[in-house]
Formats: sequence, structure tokens, C-alpha cells
Amino acid sequence: MRKLCGWSLAFWTALSGAAPLTEPPTQFQLANGMNVIVQPDRRAPTAVHMLWVRVGSMDEVDGTSGVAHVLEHMLFKGTPSVAAGEFSRRVAALGGRENAFTSKDYTGYFQQIPAHRLPDVMKLEADRFANNRWPDAEFRKELEVVKEERRLRTDDSPRALLFEQLEAAQYVASPYRRPIIGWMEDLDTLEPNDARAFYRQWYVPANATVVVVGDVQVAQVRQWAQRFYGSIPARAVPARKPREEPPQRGLRRLEVKAPAEQAYVAMAFKVPAFQGFQTPHTTDALALTMLAAVLDGYSGARLQRALTQGSDRVADSVNAGYGFSGRGPQSFYLQGVPAAGKTARELEQALREQVARVAREGVREEELRRVKNQWEAAEVYKRDSLFNTARELGTLWIEGLPLDTNDRLMEALQRVTPEQVQAVAAKYFGDDQLTVATLLPQPRSDKPPRKPTQPLRHGGTP
Repeated sequence: MRKLCGWSLAFWTALSGAAPLTEPPTQFQLANGMNVIVQPDRRAPTAVHMLWVRVGSMDEVDGTSGVAHVLEHMLFKGTPSVAAGEFSRRVAALGGRENAFTSKDYTGYFQQIPAHRLPDVMKLEADRFANNRWPDAEFRKELEVVKEERRLRTDDSPRALLFEQLEAAQYVASPYRRPIIGWMEDLDTLEPNDARAFYRQWYVPANATVVVVGDVQVAQVRQWAQRFYGSIPARAVPARKPREEPPQRGLRRLEVKAPAEQAYVAMAFKVPAFQGFQTPHTTDALALTMLAAVLDGYSGARLQRALTQGSDRVADSVNAGYGFSGRGPQSFYLQGVPAAGKTARELEQALREQVARVAREGVREEELRRVKNQWEAAEVYKRDSLFNTARELGTLWIEGLPLDTNDRLMEALQRVTPEQVQAVAAKYFGDDQLTVATLLPQPRSDKPPRKPTQPLRHGGTP
């Protein structure tokens, strides 16, 4: 029915001579090296404007962890022409909403506004990208907000602590070993000039892209981009040295003690990342995506059915997931909460047995068909959101992938066979690829839960 409705809409649109409601994305580059991606979508009179910078926590150096995220906060602290806090007030006055986010791979800033207000936010964003300024006192004040964010979201969260320690143990050379929020010891010694130097180093036009999705004309957006972003002076993007993770030479195991009610076990297996359609590991990356969906892609999937149901269940909850792609190495995760009377080690073995079972017996064609259909439906529904579309385009640019990658992925995943899923289950889940972290519950404090002293508004991590 969905396909028929789509065909009918396209037919009547063509017959009436009206412009299509959506168009493929257009990409171009300004003279200073800044990239611009525009995708018209006229289903509503709104637009999403995003600025993506190809810099995240993986680009930091030891001793200044967290500086990428702190700098994201500081981009809201003013320019010579816009006072601290004024950026957000102006966007709100335009009828819009805005925020920002930092990951290991990138930093992003966005505004969602009525489409006719797009040039206003482009002017504001270009100004702070090129002219970010703030006094030392403003930095030290905001640094305390970030420290509080770390206390609330990591130090007071047993599972967040567990995964922070897991990644630190899993990676030796890869900068993915550092937490996005930063180590508290580094935040304690971070200086204003650390953030200023990071800003000067990485916030250059050729290391950024503007993404606009919504009720816009490509030619008009091109004019505005040239007017507001094109005048920013070009500078070279610093050379990045490869920091490849060496082969792991045996199972790594760690225990994390934290106040909690229940134990938790998380296993991370090093697996190949998707890096495009013409790379050696493309088929395996697609098959790993399907394996994660078979194990945990829908209510009542294999892990849930085998481990959380029945009188002798092993777990209260279980999960599986695959990182798929990124600028750094990726992992396949198995995790869960042991049921009463069961140990973390028993759950660990039960989770691994489910993967081993796929390696031995394979998966049924109808089982794979079900998860393919669900995945495709989720991708289609996701595109109803302008924000999701803009985020998808920005992420593809960050990872150096073509803008039609997700369309091609939907086709490629449909071609994954049960034999390919069985093959990756047998190939990547040995001890030499594995790091296991176990949460050991400790008595909870009698103190009331910590509450933020200030709103933790900006500085989200995806």
C-alpha cells in the first residue's frame, strides 16, 4: 500500500506540473573549502540547518580529554557581535529551537526554524564558527557545568562507568579509548587556552560542512552560504596521523565496582567497520548488521526468547548491537542483567552460546526476511523527520561516504544471505577479539541523588 500511495503521489505531482515534495541532496563546495549539502523537502514550511565539524574526542591528545565537548559549550558563549547566551535567545525569537552534540567522530550544531528564517540562523552560525570569543572567567564557569554533567551522567551512573572502563581497556592505540566527556582529572587541569588552541586548529572551513534540509531552493541556499560562510578565510586542515589499533592477543577482562542493585555484564568483540561498498569487509559488515538484528532486532528476538523467559531464565534483560561505521574501529556488543540466582559469568556464557548456535546451525530464511523488512520500514519512517535526514547526511559526510549510501545500504542488506550471517558468527566471536566488563554491585549510599546545580542544556553526546 505504501508503494502504491507513493507512486500515485508522484504521478499526480508530475501530471499537475507541481514541483516534487522532496528532491535528492545536492552537494557543493565554497571557494574556502567549506562543504554545503542541501536537500529540499517541501512537506512543511520548516528547515533544519546544521553545521558539522569533523572533529571529536578522537582528535584530542592525552591530558586534554574532553576539550572537544567543552569547546562545543563555549561556542554558545559569544562573539564580538553576539553576547554570551544571545545566540540561543535569538533563535528562540525566530520561532526555532537549537542545540549541539559531540561524539568521538564529530561536533555538530543545529537549528530547526521556519524556512523563511534560514538566512538569519546561517548568519548567526557562520559568525560563531569564525569569531568565537569569550573571557577566561566564562570558560572556568562553563567548565564547572561540564564537570557536573560528568558527575551526573557518568560518575553516578554504574553502567556509564562500566562502558567507560570497557572502552579504556578494549583499545590500546585507538583514541576511541578516551571518553567523550573527558577524564575528570583532565577536566580539573583544562585551561582556557587549551580550548582556544583546539578551536583554531580544527574549526576551519575545509573541515566543516553545512547541511540544510527543508522547504528551500538549492540556488537560494547557495547564495546565502556564499554570503555568510564564503567570506571565512581558508586555512589548511591539520594532518591526521593514523592511530590504528594493533591486533588483540587474548581475552581482556575487567571488573568495575559501583553502587548498584544488580550486576551487569558487557562484552565487546572487535569486528570490521563498514567503510564503503568497495572495501574488503563490506559483506561482513552487512552480515554483522543482520546478525545483531536476528539476536535483538525485535520484541521476542533470539536473545530475549532464549534468555529472559521461562522459570529457569538466565537474564532479566539482554541486548546486542553493532557499531557499523565510524572514523575509528567498531565493536559488536552483547550485554545484559543476570536474573536472580544467576551469575554474570553464567549470563556471559549464555550470550556467547546464542552466537555459537548461529555459527553452528545458521538462521532461517524467514527469520532473516523478518528483520530485513523491519529494518527497511524503520529506515523509511525515519525519513519523515527533517532532523533525522539532516543528521544522516552530516554523518555520511563526516565518515567520507557518498550521500546515497543509505539508499544503497537498503538494497545491499536485502541481499545478505543466511550463509553470510552464519559465517560472521563463526569468524569474529573468539576470545582474541573479546573484552569483558562486569559490574560488581556495591551498597548504595544513603545520600539523596545528586541534582544538577545548573541546567545541563548544551553538550549532548549522541
